[in-house]
Amino acid sequence: MRPATLLANKAFGLTITRLCHQLIEDYGDLNGVALIGLQPRGVLLARRLRSELLSIIGKEFLAYGELDITFHRDDFRQRRTLPAPNTTDISFDLDGRRVVLVDDVLFTGRTIRAGLDAMLAFGRPTSVSLLVLIDRRFSRELPIQPDYVGKWVDSIGDQRVTVAWREVEGQDRVLLHTSDAEIGTSVSKGSIADQ
Repeated sequence: MRPATLLANKAFGLTITRLCHQLIEDYGDLNGVALIGLQPRGVLLARRLRSELLSIIGKEFLAYGELDITFHRDDFRQRRTLPAPNTTDISFDLDGRRVVLVDDVLFTGRTIRAGLDAMLAFGRPTSVSLLVLIDRRFSRELPIQPDYVGKWVDSIGDQRVTVAWREVEGQDRVLLHTSDAEIGTSVSKGSIADQ
């Protein structure tokens, strides 16, 4: 069965623009705000948001970082092979800042919990908000909810959501798959959203 397209190229771009305007509505000129993308796939969304936000508000700088959560995951010791860590690049103190944590897909909430743990090594923010492109809202295992959502997806059973990015896969799109067999044919291996 062919995967269902949840967001195609044009709608994908409009969704990111809407998320940017929501951030500006809540944070104004973004002074004192830090945008932090979670590795590996949240950084693709965070980079896109940063670029568009700077363009909209006409600034040249926005506090921005990328955070690896590999060793903070609660399933780290249960994996058969050790995962390769990604890079963390946060060159500023988070004390007193309002942080917007960014990930592509919110599923169980465990990735976000790991992100919160890893982030606290860089300071104590005034507040933390969560922005996700896709919220799979009926699959939560932890009490974590997003503040900013691109699209809600009511998926069930073995359905999976994949996010493709033009920077990696050549086009922007979000797909809903009903079986694992579909994923390999629709989005290149390794690009499946961390669920």
